[in-house]
Amino acid sequence: MGNALERDRMIHAGIVDTIESTVLSGTMCQKLWQNMWLDPIIKIIPAGNEKIGDFKKHVSPSHLMPEDILPGAKSIISYFIPFHESIPNSNIEGENASIEWAGAYVKTNKLITIIADNIEAFMGEHGYKSGKLPATHNYNKEDLISNWSHRHIAYLAGIGTFGRNNMFITESGCCGRLGSIIIDYEFSEYEQVEEPRERCISKSGKTCDICISRCMVGAYSAGAGGNYTFDRHKCHEQCLKNGELYEKLGAADVCGKCVVGLPCSTGEPARATK
Repeated sequence: MGNALERDRMIHAGIVDTIESTVLSGTMCQKLWQNMWLDPIIKIIPAGNEKIGDFKKHVSPSHLMPEDILPGAKSIISYFIPFHESIPNSNIEGENASIEWAGAYVKTNKLITIIADNIEAFMGEHGYKSGKLPATHNYNKEDLISNWSHRHIAYLAGIGTFGRNNMFITESGCCGRLGSIIIDYEFSEYEQVEEPRERCISKSGKTCDICISRCMVGAYSAGAGGNYTFDRHKCHEQCLKNGELYEKLGAADVCGKCVVGLPCSTGEPARATK
C-alpha cells in the first residue's frame, strides 16, 4: 500500500506540475498580453463516477463516456484556467467581443491542446495513456450541444457551480476556460468531493441576474419557476459574427458578454454575501 500511495503522490504531483508549468510557460511567452492567465484550479475524479452516466439524460443523448475516449479509462483530470481581470474588463463595453477577449479565447484553446499533449507525454513516461479532448468545437452543428461537457465534469469534480445564465462559476470567477483529460491511471484514493457550495448570488437567494441582462442578443427569456430558457442559436449567431470580425486571430467564434461586468466575473461573491 505504501508504494501505491507514493506512486499516487508522484503521479498527482506530476499532473499538477505539468498543467501549472504549461500555463506559466504560456504566460511568459505572450507578446500582446503579458497578463492573460492566473493559477489554474485542478481536480481529479474517478472515470467510473456513476453520475457521468446521467449526462446522456441531462446533457445530451450523444454525450461520450470516458471509455469512449480512452478504453480502460480510470481517472478524469478537470481544470479551470482563469483569465487575468484585464481580459474580462476589456470586454464589458460594446456589442462585439473585444480583441483581447477574442485573442484570449483563441490562445487559451491552443494552450489547452498543449496541456493535453504534455500530460500525454508525462503519463507515457510512466507507462500510462491519456485521452485528449478538444477545448471546443466538439458540438453538434444542428442542436449546438457538445458531446463532452467540460462544465459538467468540472461540476462533479467540485470546481464550481452553474450560474443563472448556465455559465460556470469557480472560486476564481467565471471568466476563463475549462479542460478535461482522461487517463488510464487509477489512484488508490480520490479527494472527497463535498456537496457543491452554491456560487451564484441569484441561486443563493439574493437579487442579481445581471448576467441575463448582459446578453447582447436577448438569448435568455423568462421561464417557469424563475428560471430562464436559453436560445442557443441566437447566442451562436453572435459568436459567429465575432468570429468573422476577428478571423485573423484564428477560430474566435466567441462573445463572453454575459460573463463580464458581473460580481462573479473574477471571484466568488456568493460566499461573501451570505
